[in-house]
Amino acid sequence: MTLCDCRYNIVSTMQIQTVFRAGNSNVVAIPKQLSKELGLKPGQKVFVEKDQASEAIVISKASKLKAKKSATSKEFKKWLKEALKEDAEILDELALR
Repeated sequence: MTLCDCRYNIVSTMQIQTVFRAGNSNVVAIPKQLSKELGLKPGQKVFVEKDQASEAIVISKASKLKAKKSATSKEFKKWLKEALKEDAEILDELALR
């Protein structure tokens, strides 16, 4: 059986991987050959999402996604900046404890 990831035009032999625990997370190892084909390195950031149609887990390099900033993240940044400004005195006091 083969698996085709059309985002990268890669055809690989499907492998069964085991989900294991690491802290509070579930972890699946990416096979060495697939990591090599995709150019993934240890410590590199990736984006993990579920494909709604196929219920497949999709892993993309985070660097490819930097250009896709959503309006939600802009709104959140604005809210966070305002909240930090409003609560600066309280936060400073908590930091000293």
